[in-house]
Amino acid sequence: MLIATLEKKGNRPGRSGAAEPFRMDDFAAPLAQLIDELKRLPGIGQKSAQRIAFHLLRAEPERAAALARALAGLRENMRFCSVCNNLTDIDPCQFCADPRRNREVICVVEEPNNIFSIEKTREYNGLYHVLHGAIAPLQGVGPDQLRIHSLLLRLRETPGQPPVREIILATDPDSEGEATAAYLARLLKPLGVKVSRIGMGIPVGTEIEFADEVTMLKALEGRREL
Repeated sequence: MLIATLEKKGNRPGRSGAAEPFRMDDFAAPLAQLIDELKRLPGIGQKSAQRIAFHLLRAEPERAAALARALAGLRENMRFCSVCNNLTDIDPCQFCADPRRNREVICVVEEPNNIFSIEKTREYNGLYHVLHGAIAPLQGVGPDQLRIHSLLLRLRETPGQPPVREIILATDPDSEGEATAAYLARLLKPLGVKVSRIGMGIPVGTEIEFADEVTMLKALEGRREL
């Protein structure tokens, strides 16, 4: 009854006959706090936050408790891989620890979620390196703010391990990603390693995260040496 009343409250007519928008003081404090926190998530506005909040209120208590445990566990158990900087719950991560991966090739990406776009192709079998960003001078992000030094360390020969022969630069095809790729190419080529750039099967100005499997596969196949 309480939930139904709250849901109807957002559609109550005003004096002009039109529906009045919600105000945060229309909600009980715990509900208002939840809606406010949900609005901070990417792509979640006021109405979406309200729908999610009411959904959680209607759900079985165990469902809400499971969500709370998952959120808490995410912060407590996730860390950065000490080798490639990927987000993981084990160290090294699943890719770095897999002996079946080709250790002679490293694909450099901006963010951890870019890895899954590449993995969806089921064609790439090398390792990864996550920069956690791209060079963006207007935002105050330079090479020193990225995980570039640890990439250079991985190029050192390690007894019992094959040397790295190719670095694939898979940064986003926007101005920041292109600047980052150009900087890394200038830095890496004098070290004697092959440096290639993913092909432009991905439209310029978009992000790798939103590429489908076919587009991502064509981009990998069409990579070029810099």
